Amino acid sequence: MAVQANPVHRAVVEHLVRQAVYQRMGKPVPGTGNAPNPLVVNISARHCHLTQEAVEALFGKGHQLTPMKWLYQEGQFAAKETLTLVGPRSRVVSNLRILGPCRTLNQVELAYTDAIALGFDIPLRKSGNIEGTPGGMLMGPEGFFEMPDGIIRAERHVHMHPEDAAYYGVAAGDRMKLKIGGPCAMTFDEMLVRVDESFKLEVHIDTDEG
Repeated sequence: MAVQANPVHRAVVEHLVRQAVYQRMGKPVPGTGNAPNPLVVNISARHCHLTQEAVEALFGKGHQLTPMKWLYQEGQFAAKETLTLVGPRSRVVSNLRILGPCRTLNQVELAYTDAIALGFDIPLRKSGNIEGTPGGMLMGPEGFFEMPDGIIRAERHVHMHPEDAAYYGVAAGDRMKLKIGGPCAMTFDEMLVRVDESFKLEVHIDTDEG
C-alpha cells in the first residue's frame, strides 16, 4: 500500500534554497527574524551638493547654508537657499535645492527627464563619482559658479547601518533588489548598497523612478 507523503511547506523550501544560494556565494545567510530597523523609501528630487567655496561665490563671502528641513539621515538637511541651473540649450531650472552641509566636491543630481529638458547627456553614477561627467553654470543671488563636471543621474541606492547590512547579508558596494508590492507591483534591480556607522536604513530613488 502506497504511503502518501506530507507536502513540504513552501516557506521551508524557500528557506533551504536561500540558504544554499548564500552558502554557494560564500556569504552569510540574511536574518529571518525581525529586522533591526524599519525600511524607509524616499524619493529624491533634483538637488545639488556644494563646497563652501561655491556657496560663497553664489551667496557672498562668509555665507553659511541655512537649514530649512532636516532629512532622514542624521545631520543632513535641505537648505533654505536655492539656485538656478543653466543647461546647454539655454534652458534653466530655477529653485534647485541645495542639500547641506557643504561637501568636498560640487555635484548636481537630476532625474533623466530633467536632463532631457535641459539638454544634458548625463551618466548614471554613484554619488561622488563625477569624473568625465558634464558640467554647467549655477546662478545665485550674488554671482555665478561654473562647474567643470559633476552633473549626474544618481544610482538608486540604500543607506545601511552595519547592523542592517549584517541582517540582509550584504556589504558596501553590493547590489540588491527592491520589490514594490500592490496592484502595480514592480522590482527595482541593481540597487547599490552603501554602509556607514552614521547611516539609517533608507532607500533613495529619483522622481522618474518614484
